[in-house]
Amino acid sequence: LQNIFAHGCAAAAGVAGLVLGVAGLLSTAPLTLSLASNIPQLTFALRLDPLAAFFVLTISLVGLAASVYAYGYVEEFSGRVSVGLLGSLLNGFLLSMTLVVLADNGFFFLILWEVMSLLSYVLVVTEHEKPGVREAGLFYLIMTHVGTAFIILTFLIFFQETGSFSFEAFRHPDQQLPEGLRSVAFFTALIGFGAKAGIVPLHVWLPYAHPAAPSHISALMSGVMIKTAIYGLIRVYFDFMGGVFPWWWGFTLLVLGTVSALLGVMYALMEHDLKSLLAFHSVENIGIILLGIGAGMIFHTYGLHELAALGLLAGLYHTINHAAFKALLFLGAGALQFATHTRHIEEYGGLLRRMPWTGAFFLIGAVSIAALPPTNGFVSEWLVFQSLFLSFQLPTLFLKLMLPIAAAMLALTGALALACFAKAFGISFLAQPRSTQARHAKEVPRSMLAGMGFLAGLCVVLGLAPMLVVPLLDRVTAP
Repeated sequence: LQNIFAHGCAAAAGVAGLVLGVAGLLSTAPLTLSLASNIPQLTFALRLDPLAAFFVLTISLVGLAASVYAYGYVEEFSGRVSVGLLGSLLNGFLLSMTLVVLADNGFFFLILWEVMSLLSYVLVVTEHEKPGVREAGLFYLIMTHVGTAFIILTFLIFFQETGSFSFEAFRHPDQQLPEGLRSVAFFTALIGFGAKAGIVPLHVWLPYAHPAAPSHISALMSGVMIKTAIYGLIRVYFDFMGGVFPWWWGFTLLVLGTVSALLGVMYALMEHDLKSLLAFHSVENIGIILLGIGAGMIFHTYGLHELAALGLLAGLYHTINHAAFKALLFLGAGALQFATHTRHIEEYGGLLRRMPWTGAFFLIGAVSIAALPPTNGFVSEWLVFQSLFLSFQLPTLFLKLMLPIAAAMLALTGALALACFAKAFGISFLAQPRSTQARHAKEVPRSMLAGMGFLAGLCVVLGLAPMLVVPLLDRVTAP
């Protein structure tokens, strides 16, 4: 009953979130809700504009799939962990992520951000009896609070100038921030949100925390939690700063994106633990998202607004695509662990014959993350390439050269990702079983297959029908 109630509620909330997200994207004006409090500067303010609606939609898509999957997956923890507690924490985690992107007050945002971080920490240490899990949880807790400290600094800079924590006051200050303070706010936001996103060199917690968590939680953390940081960066730079910034801000994001993408995939190639391999690919894909956003910021600086919209749109499209295929791959890794009780790739083999549905869904995820047509990863990476190669319209020779170099690094990243997932899929699913566990593996329960099937279908739809998605993303980038 606990299992049905907890995950049924989470799935129902996912459906409601999908409706809310689509309504927010199609709405002509932002929807707002505000409740005053007795605490100074704290207002329980929510605002559903196109940017928030897009992230609500992304969180709800992955949340729905993870909730359905979890119904069968939590059998793995029966007798060791309270199913009711695990389900309650899952609901709280999904709610906190949704409210983070809806918050319209800095004080309220920070409370929700902290709740999200603490709930994710408790979920990471679900199997706290294992020493490695406790260490991973502690490391994650430290890193996430370092990030939170820098986000607080960012909001305090805006508060100092406006006298309010209201996001509306941040958007429309009586006087603009001085240039020096704007640059300080740029870096504090980059470090604060970058620690949560897993940008190199702040990525060190990802390969510890993501593998330690239950697989449906890993899917949520990697698929959507780290994207709340991307939301934060876009909100601060394009909304609070009014989209007015020097060229080197965009260039900084471009360099960090390139380094994150390349190093993430190189670390992943060396991994034999399937979930650690996927965690490093999160670093790579956050890098690709930053390439699009960085290019958009550079074009925006020089008044090339159509190209700026293309760069930002490419970053946002890759955000929802990565959420779909990375969550699918983490759920697939969870299915393999459920069937074989190991995460070590070398102990798999021959699983396609024993787990044909899981194998088919994992293959769709692998093809998507390797950016091969006709899947969604190809479309968004192609858009990032397009925005980088249009740099010939920039007025400075330095940037005309730098953006194509970033595109070349992205091409190298794509080739290495293809090699990595050819290895991961081939060793896991093809040839002969390499262990007794692999020899006796059976297909996972139907609810787990349904969760993976939903995301696999989403990967194909987002790849084959970008003409349906891009007009919705236009509503996000246009303002």
